[in-house]
Amino acid sequence: MAALRGFVLLPLAVFLVMGTAFLVAGFFSLFRIRTVMKHDGTKTDKLEKLMIRIGVFSVLYVVPALVVLACLFYEQAYFDHWMNAWSREMCANRLYAIPCAPGPAETRKPEFEVFMIKYLMALIVGITSSFWIWSGKTIGSWREFCLRLRGRRSEAYV
Repeated sequence: MAALRGFVLLPLAVFLVMGTAFLVAGFFSLFRIRTVMKHDGTKTDKLEKLMIRIGVFSVLYVVPALVVLACLFYEQAYFDHWMNAWSREMCANRLYAIPCAPGPAETRKPEFEVFMIKYLMALIVGITSSFWIWSGKTIGSWREFCLRLRGRRSEAYV
């Protein structure tokens, strides 16, 4: 369990906190830039669109990452109880020659739903990351690259 804490939980928590801090600092900077641009009379439509896109992406990334972290904390907190319950179950079965340890019987078992939520949220983090990457410009760039590989040229962007 120390390995789970040291090599999984701690880095995930530290990186999530650091990333959120940088995200908040970036938003403050973007808001400051936006107010300066508005005072100068410059249009801020593209900047506001970018800020909305960053905000939506960050929510779609941070919330599932927090859920994964919470599920891992749940897994770490109850792992010993689950192992004791499994050991009791195995020693009660006479098919195995496992001696039963003295003490109260543990009946706590892992919740299947928590593990499925953990895996779903881990996949959702990747899916939301792909929404940021696969925009219309990215698809156009890949189309241009594939056409150049096949020897065809498309019209140049000017």
